[in-house]
Amino acid sequence: MSQRQVLQVFEQYQKARTQFVQTIAELATRPQNIETLQNAGVLSLLRPLLLDVVPTIQQTAALALGRLANHNDDLAEAVVKGDVLPQLVYSLAEQNRFYKKAAAFVLRAVGKHSPQLAQAVVDCGALDALVACLEEFDPGVKEAAAWALGNIARHNGELSQAVVDAGAVPLLVLCIQEPELALKRIAASALSDVSKHSPELAQTVVDAGAIAHLAQMILNPDTKLKRQVFSALGQISKHSVDLAEMVVEAEVFPAALACLKDPDEYVRKNVTTLIREVAKHTPELSQLIVNAGGVATVIDSVGESQGNVRLPGIMMLGYVAAHSENLAMAVIVSKGVPQLAICLVEESEDHIKAATAWALGQIGRHSPEHARAVAAANVLPRLLRLYTDTESSEDLQLKTKKALKSILQKCTYLPALEPLLHEAPSDILKHVVGQFSKVLPHDSKARRLFVTSGGLKKVQEIKAEPGSLLQENINSINSCYPEEIVRYYSPGYSEILLERVEAYQPT
Repeated sequence: MSQRQVLQVFEQYQKARTQFVQTIAELATRPQNIETLQNAGVLSLLRPLLLDVVPTIQQTAALALGRLANHNDDLAEAVVKGDVLPQLVYSLAEQNRFYKKAAAFVLRAVGKHSPQLAQAVVDCGALDALVACLEEFDPGVKEAAAWALGNIARHNGELSQAVVDAGAVPLLVLCIQEPELALKRIAASALSDVSKHSPELAQTVVDAGAIAHLAQMILNPDTKLKRQVFSALGQISKHSVDLAEMVVEAEVFPAALACLKDPDEYVRKNVTTLIREVAKHTPELSQLIVNAGGVATVIDSVGESQGNVRLPGIMMLGYVAAHSENLAMAVIVSKGVPQLAICLVEESEDHIKAATAWALGQIGRHSPEHARAVAAANVLPRLLRLYTDTESSEDLQLKTKKALKSILQKCTYLPALEPLLHEAPSDILKHVVGQFSKVLPHDSKARRLFVTSGGLKKVQEIKAEPGSLLQENINSINSCYPEEIVRYYSPGYSEILLERVEAYQPT
């Protein structure tokens, strides 16, 4: 056998290996193939190819493994159990940039599924190797490493702390200053994932100088970058007054408000989330947003959105209104109440309706003027229907009850209260009757209207426990009228009159 024939055998073997990994990598892009590949034992066949003498075979094998692990946690777990990770981590330090990208992709794909799988990536020493990749010249390698680090950090505070301890944060802040858009996006996303778990982790990101660089990118035309920038600023702001003030001091307002008109709903949602996280801390921070025109802009945005995109805006209005009478009035003046009333009707998800009810309660609880603004938007019957609806979730019932109670305790606008006399269950009815007992003694016009509208008759039909607050309030209402009027509207009085008519003997 000639030398050429011998070498041909090796060439054929190499071609076959190349074709195998390329085909597997291609097949792994389609979900319908995954189970078949798994059952055929693809992982055990790919593993030795990570150590192949031919670099392209190594890289393609890693790419195929990454695509498989990306699909579901079972495959990711199989990759961990197959002892593939240590080999990948070793290769991250030794191999060329193409392999590094592929290896980082596998680590990212495994780490994204659960804290346990992310911990497995950490345990095999991947963090130091990934952080070293953030210092590589090639932006693709940096991007792959940043993505893997973000996927590890997102799960919980311990994993995020491990990413911080490995020295990732200053390098991620350098990455957001690089010219490549894709790298900026992934680095901003990773900083957001690190920041979200605790004030201490967010402070680490702030100490590395992230806020100033993120703030500069607010008006960048790239939609995906804006999503991540606002997400990161929101995650930093949410933890404490100090962190929120640092974000505000970077002059993100009013520039951020312009992005509430962005065509991308995730940009709008993340901007509103940032505004909410800043506004919730103190009246001063809320006032700053009001002064920048934030309340009116958020109300417009809520009107133009649907579903979960609306939620941060609804909550932001509630947080602003909760701080003080003046701030609640700013929400009313900007026509926030009619918009929230529309959300109560339009939204189908209970958690969004619950947030809306809570926000309306925060607006209406301050004074009779605030309560009237809420009641005049026909909100009370809607809240009552949601509270009494057996289909409503427990949280929605709780929030609507609380909102009704806090609005009713301030409401002196009787036309809005009267329908509730006929529909409200006893735990709400006592608050309604209580308001009538406060207003009627001092308002003769209201007393007359209360009789002609059937309110007094309805009050006589209420069965109250003797000595209860409800009974006291009913007595207080009755004392506003002559005894014969009260008797006339009491249940059974017409029968007594008829009996007297029958018994009456004309002389």
